[in-house]
Amino acid sequence: MLEFLPPRLHFALRHVNFNQLYELRVRADKPLFVNLGGSFRWLGERGVCGRGEALCPTAEEVQEIVLSASGHSVYAVENQLKQGFLTGAEGERIGIAGTFVYEGGSVLSVNRITSLCIRIPHAIRGCAEEIYRRSFQDALCSLLILAPPGEGKTTILRDLTRLVCERTFKNVLVSDERGELSAGDLGQTADVICFADKLTAFTAGIRAMRPDVIVTDELLPADYTAVKRATDSGIIVFASAHLKRFEDVPEKLFARYVLLNGLGTVDKILDGEGKDVA
Repeated sequence: MLEFLPPRLHFALRHVNFNQLYELRVRADKPLFVNLGGSFRWLGERGVCGRGEALCPTAEEVQEIVLSASGHSVYAVENQLKQGFLTGAEGERIGIAGTFVYEGGSVLSVNRITSLCIRIPHAIRGCAEEIYRRSFQDALCSLLILAPPGEGKTTILRDLTRLVCERTFKNVLVSDERGELSAGDLGQTADVICFADKLTAFTAGIRAMRPDVIVTDELLPADYTAVKRATDSGIIVFASAHLKRFEDVPEKLFARYVLLNGLGTVDKILDGEGKDVA
């Protein structure tokens, strides 16, 4: 994990509890910021420190991270970079900020990458138990997890996928657009399509893999067409979205809506009409 980091940054992380490390903010010539257990702290050579003692990654180190995470072939991950991210070998999602170059209304390339948001995937077995128990008392049904970024939606989806595979033996198709959702153990009856947009993954997957359940992450308004196509075909869909309220969901296609409150904590579970589920 995080093998693409330059040596001095990798060494500094040896002094923190990796199980509590969720995110690194790497900015050229600015103090290194990390999310430990839900709180952001400065990181120095010997671990957590004051701002004045924090490591300051150089512009060269930022470029080194991008090059190393791409397998030393930026061209091989060009399509990812155009979308503003890069995925590490262990499912680490690396968001990028820099100068986006356009041609003909589309992103041509990204130059002068100056900031990275590195999110570290964690497998927390059992974190979806409450959702499974309260949502699927009678049978599996389509479900949408709602929460702002960084509150554990992807981690819960992974565990929910594992639980369904282990307990029902249904064929589960994971549509992993960014290569992050499929990091870790998903169960023995899971199939994965990586780096395809949701409409392509859903269409190809339904035709070729005959899934009982499709799991995907971070729905955008344009993705609800793919979800509707699946649910109309009798396929159960588990998904997540960067939303906080049931009222903000653009299309009510799901039977259950899970609202998180903080890191992986269930606040409410609502039915398709927005009413509390006991």
